[in-house]
Amino acid sequence: MIRDIQFDDAGRLRHFLTLEGLAPALLYRIMDTAESFVSVTDRQIKKVPLLRGKTIVNLFFENSTRTRTTFELAAKRLSADVLSINIATSATSKGEGLLDTIWNLQAMHVDMFVVRHAHSGAAHFIAQHVEPHVSVINAGDGRHAHPTQAMLDMFTIRRIKGDFTPLSVAIVGDILHSRVARSEIHALKILGVSDIRVIAPPTLLPGGIEQSGLRVFHDLDAGLRDVDVVIMLRLQRERMSGTFLPSKQEYYLRFGLTEARLRQARPDAIVMHPGPINRGVEIDSRVADGVQSVILQQVGYGIAIRMAILSMAMHSGDAAAAAREAS
Repeated sequence: MIRDIQFDDAGRLRHFLTLEGLAPALLYRIMDTAESFVSVTDRQIKKVPLLRGKTIVNLFFENSTRTRTTFELAAKRLSADVLSINIATSATSKGEGLLDTIWNLQAMHVDMFVVRHAHSGAAHFIAQHVEPHVSVINAGDGRHAHPTQAMLDMFTIRRIKGDFTPLSVAIVGDILHSRVARSEIHALKILGVSDIRVIAPPTLLPGGIEQSGLRVFHDLDAGLRDVDVVIMLRLQRERMSGTFLPSKQEYYLRFGLTEARLRQARPDAIVMHPGPINRGVEIDSRVADGVQSVILQQVGYGIAIRMAILSMAMHSGDAAAAAREAS
């Protein structure tokens, strides 16, 4: 069970690999801790000493700009030493196995690995083989999970909408290939959201999703009616091995979010996107840059959420109290 290895013998968070099976109290504790870190990013000196003396290695086997940068900033604002390994020039590109790379870095007294990998289960595999004092954070694995992205999205929703339970939330686009969508669905269910909708062409939905308790729509206008939150997804073309769409233009005509379509949602609905955005494919620029868009707020909150998760996984004491004392 993945859930078991995410906690130590005392029940404290050790690894952060998936949201599946986690308790609502833990998700709220992560968001409460992140709340205390939001103000850190507004200070003249954007640092707290919680992870001073700790070493964190970013192992990104997939390209990423936003996620890697926010993890790196989060670690540095906690005063950790941070290494970002260039996989293109690392030993793994010369034939060294994944575990040999991990064990060599462990021998250099690393305390945490932040891992992004194209294969589902990679972060879990690494977590099974590290020493007891080392933590592993999943920064996205295959189609499986992207738990920190989901948590920053939940944090954004809570900051703007407050209570989760009365909300209608629509996730739109490439559900089939999206690890973000999987983690978000787990989070929304755990937090008690009453109406979770997925909107996509049948070719971009997993089989059997109708039995998962979600409301399924193949028509964007119908699916958006009276929702409070619209989460747009990127087309994961790098994970498509066949023909899932007639064309990008056809997809935009049927599932692209325009100002006219957004009017189907509630007037105070917010628009989110985990990025990177394909303007004119998933979303019109007037919506992406419009007054209902909170996309850039998501990016900013990503640092606070990752500071919370890094500090909690390293058992750095009462992170929230430490952040307040440093203010």
